[in-house]
Amino acid sequence: MQFCRLYTGDDGQSYFEDFDQGEGSKHFLTNLSVKALVFKNDMNRDDLHGWHPAPRRQWCITLSGSVEIGIGDGTKRTFGPGDVFLAEDETGHGHTAVPKNWVRAFVHL
Repeated sequence: MQFCRLYTGDDGQSYFEDFDQGEGSKHFLTNLSVKALVFKNDMNRDDLHGWHPAPRRQWCITLSGSVEIGIGDGTKRTFGPGDVFLAEDETGHGHTAVPKNWVRAFVHL
């Protein structure tokens, strides 16, 4: 399982940071207050394909299909079923997203 965050660095570019998935990880020991849970399966949104920042701080959980997320340095990661990332790059250059039958849940924080 991929478990990471997407955040904006001091240079305005987006970066990935892997989270600890170990037994003592703070992410598995903490309850989170959330604003909403939204399920999505719309693939043909123009705003997904170009460069864009995250619209809000949110967990993105891939349920089926996949999405390729690209960042400014050319790094690309493909997220499939069970993969989770925390989108926190709300400012700056943002990222790209190329979905392939991507069904996901967004947990708004």
